Amino acid sequence: MVRYAAAKLFSTPDKTAIARGSNVRTSFKNMREVGGAIQGLNLKQAYKYLNAVLEHKDCIPFRRYSGGVGRTAQASKHGTSQGRWPEKSVKHIIRILKNAEANAEQKTMDGEALKIRSVVVQQAQKNHRRTYRAHGRINRYDGHPCHVEVILTTPTEHVPRNKDKDELKGLSRQRLARKRLLAIRAPPAAAEA
Repeated sequence: MVRYAAAKLFSTPDKTAIARGSNVRTSFKNMREVGGAIQGLNLKQAYKYLNAVLEHKDCIPFRRYSGGVGRTAQASKHGTSQGRWPEKSVKHIIRILKNAEANAEQKTMDGEALKIRSVVVQQAQKNHRRTYRAHGRINRYDGHPCHVEVILTTPTEHVPRNKDKDELKGLSRQRLARKRLLAIRAPPAAAEA
């Protein structure tokens, strides 16, 4: 079994489905931005969004690796001004998502409720080639492939927040300790009555 970068996220294996691609021959920077754009989406929403990107009806917002990336009006709905349509990376991530969906169906998980919990993109070993330059020189011409991991989960039931901790919020350690001491020293209400 291979080690996953986000292994602690699937502590409940019956509610998670995972898929990965190793040495995917597409740009690491583009794939990182695509992964960031779909993380947290419902699986059906992600398919719809990625197909819109392939048709150039929507763009992938470029947030970290945005040097030299042109501006487009489509990026404004994602809260930025820079965006692109990295088709090769989108096609690879669609294939990985379909693999994860098939793994979820194998575990008899509800396909409609699947949500993309995590997308981890890491750099793989570079592909070395050479390009020929003027005056007989040779320069390196590297490719930058990547490893991709996708984790799908079904939503769990909501647990209500503990109201007791809200009244202690904002108190220092000394005041919390003093409250605990007073609670211990105070006689129980049942003993008084």
